[in-house]
Amino acid sequence: MTRLTGSALRVTILIGESDTWHHRPLYTEIVHRAHTAGLAGASVFRGIEGYGGSSLIHTARLLSLSEDLPIAVVIVDTEDRVRAFLPKLDELVTGGLVILDDCEVIRYAACENPGRKGEK
Repeated sequence: MTRLTGSALRVTILIGESDTWHHRPLYTEIVHRAHTAGLAGASVFRGIEGYGGSSLIHTARLLSLSEDLPIAVVIVDTEDRVRAFLPKLDELVTGGLVILDDCEVIRYAACENPGRKGEK
């Protein structure tokens, strides 16, 4: 398991839910590549409303149900490891927004809940 405390870098990738990479959701490809690269962690969040470069508003509201809701992929690790991963993102993310933020890791530990799969 990667150890991570103190100063870190967070990369947030904002894309659309319908964005794909070789017939696979783009957010899935980003997470799997981050995992393969050994980054400390990655999470995907589905937005309920938003707009980007196209200025079209995508929303989950019932009357205007969208199939292209906003997706945020958040990855946190040391600055060196995140910056080494950025060229892989350049290859994958052709539209959307990629943001880097300095952050401080207070706690990074595996989940202790035995009901959760995939984390030990």
